Amino acid sequence: MVRLVLFDVDGTLVHTGRAGSQAFARTFATEFNARDGIEKIRFAGRTDVNLVREFFGFHNIPATPENFRRFFDRYVFWLDQIVAQSNGEICRGVSEFLNDLRALPHPPMLGLLTGNIRLGAEIKLRRYGLWDFFATGGFADDHEDRNHIAAAALERGRRVLGKNLRPEEIVVVGDTPFDIRCGKFIGAKVLAVATGGAKLDELKQHQPHWAVEDLTRVTAREICAR
Repeated sequence: MVRLVLFDVDGTLVHTGRAGSQAFARTFATEFNARDGIEKIRFAGRTDVNLVREFFGFHNIPATPENFRRFFDRYVFWLDQIVAQSNGEICRGVSEFLNDLRALPHPPMLGLLTGNIRLGAEIKLRRYGLWDFFATGGFADDHEDRNHIAAAALERGRRVLGKNLRPEEIVVVGDTPFDIRCGKFIGAKVLAVATGGAKLDELKQHQPHWAVEDLTRVTAREICAR
């Protein structure tokens, strides 16, 4: 029985109209006077901390704890402003899938496994009325490496559900090969959805347990019965 389902945010739960990358660009410009290079960065599946480190490297900005704090303090301000005006949307099938999970006879706990910092994930998901679905998770605040974010999410799940929570009782839902990899890193099952960072054929090459075009193509009962 599946006891915990962990969702990626961008491209899996929501499309924010590129609000995150716009907030990155605005923050670098206003806080560090660094205006070029954002177009070189591939955001899909990456962690916020790793993205900032890469951009610091483009501009020879020291990757110090102080500079990371400066960035993220200003980033959440801009993200909140930009998301509020964005023309994004909830990904196809998400609302129905979340409600179906909660309606199961033995519903799993729902959480997040995302490369966003926690406050960034909250800003994005509150905009679309989804934040309150999730009780736990792993975030870029926990680690720069997505695999270790997955480990943090597993540990938090065990604090709530008990130390006997087994990796095979967890399903990770995501839209990139990075999501598949980090789910496998902790021994979880993986449901890959082609709603964001990768096409279905590419996702299938990484051998998730399920791969679908979107969450209308799979039921809560299907992933929780195995």
